[in-house]
Amino acid sequence: MKTGQTHLFIPGPTNVPDEVRRAMNVGQEDMRAPDFGDLTLGLLSDLKRVFRTGTGEVFLFPGSGTGAWEAAITNTLNPGDKVLIARFGQFSTLWAQMAERLGLVVEVVDVAWGAGVPVAEFERRLGADTKDEIKAVFVTHNETATGVTSDIAAVRRALDACFHDALLFVDGVSSVASIDFRMDEWGVDLAVTGSQKGLMCPAGLGILGVSRKALEASRTATMRRAYFEFADMRAMNADGYFPYTPPTPLLRGLRAALDRIFREGLDEVIARHARLAEGIRRGVHAWGLDLVAEHPTLWSNTVSAIRTPAHVDARDVLRVAYEEMNTSFGSGLGRLSGKVFRIGHLGDFNEGMALTALSVAEMALVRAGAELQFGAGVAAAQRHFTGTAAANPALRLAAE
Repeated sequence: MKTGQTHLFIPGPTNVPDEVRRAMNVGQEDMRAPDFGDLTLGLLSDLKRVFRTGTGEVFLFPGSGTGAWEAAITNTLNPGDKVLIARFGQFSTLWAQMAERLGLVVEVVDVAWGAGVPVAEFERRLGADTKDEIKAVFVTHNETATGVTSDIAAVRRALDACFHDALLFVDGVSSVASIDFRMDEWGVDLAVTGSQKGLMCPAGLGILGVSRKALEASRTATMRRAYFEFADMRAMNADGYFPYTPPTPLLRGLRAALDRIFREGLDEVIARHARLAEGIRRGVHAWGLDLVAEHPTLWSNTVSAIRTPAHVDARDVLRVAYEEMNTSFGSGLGRLSGKVFRIGHLGDFNEGMALTALSVAEMALVRAGAELQFGAGVAAAQRHFTGTAAANPALRLAAE
């Protein structure tokens, strides 16, 4: 029998705050009511703040981040178009597969799982593309499978250095609202995220930021589409409505989640994620274990992918944690299955949750056969959190 609280430390869906859950506990409402548009228009405006775009538009598609991927592709590209993508984790691999299935010619740059986007190689290929055959560059900002965050600004600089006009697509599913993301400043044309990560809502909304350049491309793109048609969404969104039935309780939850983010402050949310992630990483290193991410500049502030010792099957760590300790960690995906487990540390997350995650992971690792000192990871994180507490205004005020 499982008792007490179930602990969810996966990189999505993330924990839903109580105020967001309460906001969703409403009766069904008329999505054609004269005042319903006020809710939608406010959401779209505030999501632009999260994407940091003043010139682009945001669409909310009932679905997932994968649905928003498809919307981005089918509205802006044509069958047979060439796209450039780096494949360095499970989700960048899936994005490349989708592009192929939708009829694009995919030029893949394979790099190690644990590396980031190969900016220099991208720049070389873009520079050699003198006929502008590459119509889009796909970049996974935060590769959730490996805990790697890539430099989107550097990719934009590579495009600009080559005077290349390709659209810049960014998968921000596990970065937007958690890791610094600047759509306008970085020249991102299509930015994809979902409701179930940094936005602290249940899964069910695919969210897409679209630049003016991408909107212009959508007017002539010839890929087949119906449900994901930008023109239909724009026409109805102008007054705050949708071309089909929206998930109204999710929209109410999203309203509460955005209010929570802005009360804390978006910059403060991003700083909190960085601080908590560093505590997790110090705990992992105190165990003597390695992250999948190859270099500190690539470490993700939303998820840490942790390599287990060679003699320890990561699936046993996951099983022990779930069955005996009522705790879920993320599994190793694809080629990392059995070699890696992941701790998600994004969304509604704090120091106590980080310490709980490390404590349970220590016990599960030992039960699975790892040799490490109990408390080592927790102590390392505690030292980090207490050593930086004075820099956190909220904690300083609480102490006073």
